[in-house]
Parts: sequence; C-alpha cells; structure tokens
Amino acid sequence: MNNQVNILLEKARASLRAAEVLSREGYPDFVASRAYYSMFYAAEALLLARGLTFSSHSAVIAAFGKEFARSKALDPQFHRYLMDAQDFRNLGDYGVGPQVSSAQSQDILRWTQEFLAVAESYLATHS
Repeated sequence: MNNQVNILLEKARASLRAAEVLSREGYPDFVASRAYYSMFYAAEALLLARGLTFSSHSAVIAAFGKEFARSKALDPQFHRYLMDAQDFRNLGDYGVGPQVSSAQSQDILRWTQEFLAVAESYLATHS
C-alpha cells in the first residue's frame, strides 16, 4: 500500500473516531457529516490504490460505483451506504428543516464501521 493510501485510511479512521465522539455527545447532524467523510476517504483510498484520483465528491462516488460496486469487487451495498451517507451529510450540514435523527446517525455509524472494515480488508489483500 502506498503512503497516500495509508494517509487517506488514517483520515478515514480519525473521522470515524470523531463521529463516535459526536454520537456520545448527542450531535447526530455532525455524526452524519464525519461518518460520511470517513467513507469518502476510504473510497478515495480504494480508488487511489487502482491509480485513480478525482476532484469532486460526485466523481469519487460515481467511480467507486463503477470500479467496486458494478464490478462486484465489493458488495454493491457499500456504494448505497456511501450515497445515502452523502445525502444525510448534506441534510446535517446544510439542511434548515428536518435534521438527522439519533437513530439515523446510529445507522450511518454502523455503515461506516462496515465500510471502513471492508476497505481495509480489501486493501490489505489487493495492494
């Protein structure tokens, strides 16, 4: 695994830890944001391991779908987690109406834990 991939994975781990702290403190909107970024950094690491880099969130998510979900390299459910987490992150960061509920933030945390574990396992065996 190259150094940049490792840096992205560490950012993913740190974002997950931050989401867990925010969850304990009762900030579900910010849990959604940090959890999304954890998955986003892990997706970037997976793509970078294949020599692919992108400059926008939508490009990373689309490329993750093409490279890992559509090809079945990873369970397509992880692409769904990433897309749904982005929606919750947008709601939490920019929404002025309904907010991310505590139950939703717990779901997002679970998705993130699964996503990161799968990304690390994949990179450990395919890099």
